[in-house]
Amino acid sequence: MDQFDDIRSYRESDYQIAVRRLWDDPQFLSLLSQVPFVKDAAQLREQVLGLSSLHDFQQAVIIPMLGRLCALGTESLSQDGLERLDRSKGYLFISNHRDIIMDSIQLNHLLYGQGMEPGETAIGDNLLIQPWIADLVRLSKCFIVRRSLSVKQQLIASRELSAYIRDTLCRRSQSVWLAQREGRAKDSDDRTQKSIIKMLIMSGEGNILKDLASLNPVALSISYQYDPCDYLKAKELLLKRDRPDFRKKPQDDLLSMTTGMTGTKGQVHYHAGACLASSLLKMDEGLPKNELLDRVCTLIDREIHAGYRIYPGNYAALELLGRLPGHEDLAALSGHGGCTAEEKRLFEDYIERQISRIDLPDSEKDTVFLREKLLEMYANPLINHKRTTI
Repeated sequence: MDQFDDIRSYRESDYQIAVRRLWDDPQFLSLLSQVPFVKDAAQLREQVLGLSSLHDFQQAVIIPMLGRLCALGTESLSQDGLERLDRSKGYLFISNHRDIIMDSIQLNHLLYGQGMEPGETAIGDNLLIQPWIADLVRLSKCFIVRRSLSVKQQLIASRELSAYIRDTLCRRSQSVWLAQREGRAKDSDDRTQKSIIKMLIMSGEGNILKDLASLNPVALSISYQYDPCDYLKAKELLLKRDRPDFRKKPQDDLLSMTTGMTGTKGQVHYHAGACLASSLLKMDEGLPKNELLDRVCTLIDREIHAGYRIYPGNYAALELLGRLPGHEDLAALSGHGGCTAEEKRLFEDYIERQISRIDLPDSEKDTVFLREKLLEMYANPLINHKRTTI
């Protein structure tokens, strides 16, 4: 494993140094004391430092915390499809990406509930804005995706990442969660980036379909009734429109992480489709590489879109969006019976509350644009879901 030391999750040999460094960090302890379900951070510190292994730490601290985190702001967390998977195998869960932290945390909580080993999670190094964050996530079965590199460095990093994912799945039989794209889809129009598939096959033997099939890929659909970060995403879209040089600051990602963990989500559902290996192996491997990669992306997209759970707010958003200039063609997709008049009214009220949370001066706060972007976030999953059945 030495070849992966700079990106891999921590092992037992790393545990004692890393856990001491983490729990001696004053900023981490300060933030921990603000977590609603942590009654005494100092007492928890003593408990953790008394654990002798990484395995004990994950069982006694990380897994129980996953459950408590999943309960924050969540009415229910459900799944279907995980129970059909072979518990002796590692699976590559490729999913849409809604929340920086909670997407993978909720998956691992659900896997544990099904008697399966929680998987390893890809996390971008842009989120490791403090040393303690790097220690915490690597102690929690996360591995690092390096970004903002030169073209040459990115190629080397992609090869290393691909090899690590393959080693984790095929040699160690550990599952892996990977977003279908770099970063969250701010408008919830979920599409698999071809670059992700290209990275995955770098460590293979040269046959695209067989190399992908050997990773046991599973398309995972994540559906939030409410996205607690929706107003932050809308604000970012507006700032990018009005300020061409706009760049997020580290504290913006930190705010998104804390908001995603503690904010209102309502009902959350995960749908795991069947393993895609057999579908991949049925494709025509004689196609040109780019066309073949496009078809792989389309397969994953179709599986994710078909697996969404649709909530009344999605129907309300589509109907409201279809009434805006330029969106008239969407009205026909909304159908009937998706939501009641009362559900529609409640959703409209929700959208207005989220717009009011966006902290911009009135002169910069384009409420028409913000409302449209918020509606798109909730309408796009329904649009894509319906198009899988057309």
